[in-house]
Amino acid sequence: MQRITYRVKVSAKGAKRRISYLLRPSKRLLNTKSNIVTSVTPTRQSRFVRTKKLAQVSSIALLSLPAESLISMGAPVAAYDNVMLEKTLTVAAVPGNSTYFATDGFQHGFGYDLVRTYADELGVDVDLKAYANEKAALKAVKSGAADMALTTASTKMKSQLNLSSVNVSCGYDATLTNNGLHPKVSWTFNSANDPLSQKASYFLCDSIKLENTHKLAAFYNQNLLKDAYSQDHLQKTLTETLPEYQSSFEEQARNYNHDWELLVAMGYQESHLDANAVSPTGVRGLMMLTNNTAKAMGVSDRVDPYQSIGGGARYLEQMKDDFADVPKSDRIWFALAGYNMGPNAVKGIQRKLREQGINDKSWANVYAYLAENRASNSRYGQAMHYVSNIRSYLETIKTQTV
Repeated sequence: MQRITYRVKVSAKGAKRRISYLLRPSKRLLNTKSNIVTSVTPTRQSRFVRTKKLAQVSSIALLSLPAESLISMGAPVAAYDNVMLEKTLTVAAVPGNSTYFATDGFQHGFGYDLVRTYADELGVDVDLKAYANEKAALKAVKSGAADMALTTASTKMKSQLNLSSVNVSCGYDATLTNNGLHPKVSWTFNSANDPLSQKASYFLCDSIKLENTHKLAAFYNQNLLKDAYSQDHLQKTLTETLPEYQSSFEEQARNYNHDWELLVAMGYQESHLDANAVSPTGVRGLMMLTNNTAKAMGVSDRVDPYQSIGGGARYLEQMKDDFADVPKSDRIWFALAGYNMGPNAVKGIQRKLREQGINDKSWANVYAYLAENRASNSRYGQAMHYVSNIRSYLETIKTQTV
């Protein structure tokens, strides 16, 4: 009893300072990781370390409580506290055209980009775990194996597990539907009372954040390949033409550290994988290289498929290097825009955004600028469609081949 009496006398102000120190947000850049989960078994990694940290927080919190409150030590710790202690937001997600795709060593997608922005605001990393279906992802949240779920699960399914969720559209479902996205993409949490859930709701429904959601929805538009002709033509090309060049795509992708399917999507956008393609402006070959670009990339024969793919891969690598200051998850879109219209043109747009106080390293903002100003500059419209088309082809290829 003497020890308890001593603790009660410690000031609440001092306890608050110590809790704030332990739970302070990290300032590190996001480091996304992905794991394929085959079963819903809570992770035991670093269990001792986490338990020790939680015990520290719990004991410090006791310092500011009245003596009669000490009997409530068995209360569960909020997911938010776990996230801030571990500096990691663990997300159970089901791959899909409205949630996320994995390519080029990182994840991307409409739902995932929103999660990444939320984690960035919290100052934590993202650990994305893929689940085969929505029920498994939701059970991961229920069991504590994940802090939240990114799914399109029905309200009934979430209610059966007594989980709380918020739709990322925050009531503006038409914005998602008009872009071919699932209107009920949602974030699901174990409890509506958990600060992690409450902060997520405020985050998604903030007017500025909601505008960003609309920009992302426009970029991740899923209607680009909905017509029968586009679907049939792409499918026929992948089935009949790609096998002839696939080994070249794979080898050149390894040479320059790219996702080979990304190069295929670029080749389809450029020439529909036609090695003999020629444009009225003189670009030619499978990757449609200009004569100057071909020479700069060491390509002596533009109609040679292997050389053409290599030239395109090498040039894309240069573009990635030019935008090395952009977060990796957005860098590929900047690189593709630079590939199409030149890196200096993209950097010029970034400069204009900075002058307006807008984040110039967010692809959603650059894309919005291209869309809003395409009437005055045809190159903007071309670049916007170029990147969007490649993204759409890539997602289709991934869906059909993974």
